[in-house]
Amino acid sequence: MDAVLPSGMTRRRVELRIVKPAFAWFARPTVTIDGVGHPAQWGTGTWAVPDEGTTALGVYLFNRAWRFGAASVTVTASDDVLEYRGGLLPVGPGRLRSV
Repeated sequence: MDAVLPSGMTRRRVELRIVKPAFAWFARPTVTIDGVGHPAQWGTGTWAVPDEGTTALGVYLFNRAWRFGAASVTVTASDDVLEYRGGLLPVGPGRLRSV
């Protein structure tokens, strides 16, 4: 029998690898889960997603002047490791794919 978790807790986590582009122009990544933004860091981290169903997960980069490199994907139960790569230059979309 599974124990009941407190409100807001989840057992399902997705590993996200955020690769810094060569020309980041002082950009910082932000991860969005179902439209809610969360500040992130470069490198590998895990993110909690709802236990059931699909989840819209996205990443974009921003600096003090503009937002760029946006990419999103729908996470299903089979996705557990994702990798984000921003574009070579600070314009255009990034790539978010299952590894």
